[in-house]
Amino acid sequence: MLIRPMTPADVEPAAGAIRQGGWGERGPFFAFAVGHRECDPIVAEVDGEIVGTGVGTASGHVGWVGTIFVSPGHRTRGLGRALTAEAIARLETRGCRTLVLVATEQGRPIYERLGFEVQSRYHTLEIGGLPTDTRADPTVQTIARSDLPDLIALDRRATGEDRAHLLETFVGEDAGWVVRDPHGRVRAFLLRAPWGGGATIAPDPADALWLLDRRRAVGGPDHRVRAGLLAENEAGLDLLAERGWTEAWSAVRMIRGDSLAWRPEAIWGQFNHALG
Repeated sequence: MLIRPMTPADVEPAAGAIRQGGWGERGPFFAFAVGHRECDPIVAEVDGEIVGTGVGTASGHVGWVGTIFVSPGHRTRGLGRALTAEAIARLETRGCRTLVLVATEQGRPIYERLGFEVQSRYHTLEIGGLPTDTRADPTVQTIARSDLPDLIALDRRATGEDRAHLLETFVGEDAGWVVRDPHGRVRAFLLRAPWGGGATIAPDPADALWLLDRRRAVGGPDHRVRAGLLAENEAGLDLLAERGWTEAWSAVRMIRGDSLAWRPEAIWGQFNHALG
């Protein structure tokens, strides 16, 4: 068995292994990760075949461990632990003092043995789209690059991470929306990644609803939209349930290392669970 960095040539074989394992499509994300300066994607190779993946992402002193996947025929052999340990080592070399991940029930015992503890729980909710002529709040506007300083500051307060490298990369034409205060400053945002995830930060639940409704309207009635809330956002979970959102998935968020100064109640969506 060989664990090594993922290369551009590995993207399709790695994504194919995940598709065969029933984990959905990861090709666009892997294509991004192999070229992004703060991502460390890795693969496990057996006899020339890619049978496992992992991605570490450094956001300042916080590192995310994600996409730890092992092909069904190679499980229960310690490969998941080895991939996780390699991702951790690479993040710590980058200076990450806090490590975060989202654990399946199968993976949780592995992470606990590596020193992770349950910090919270993610609840992924979904709902259908809206007619494209749905009324929008005039304070909801398209994100502009000039908004970046406000986005970075707001995001840092909510997540406790320095995700400027992601915000700078993803801000572009039709990448998302902001809600502005009367002085024009950004008080909430929804920023989409190329593969469809949406980091959504909104300290005020009313602003979160405007942003999520805008995303639903852009997708149209035939499109399903998801939001990812943490357990601490009780008001948000209740509000979305009242509006017809239903839970599609849930998993624990685990942490190792220094504690975080963050505001989980302001988080309503993620890029994915390898980036936060």
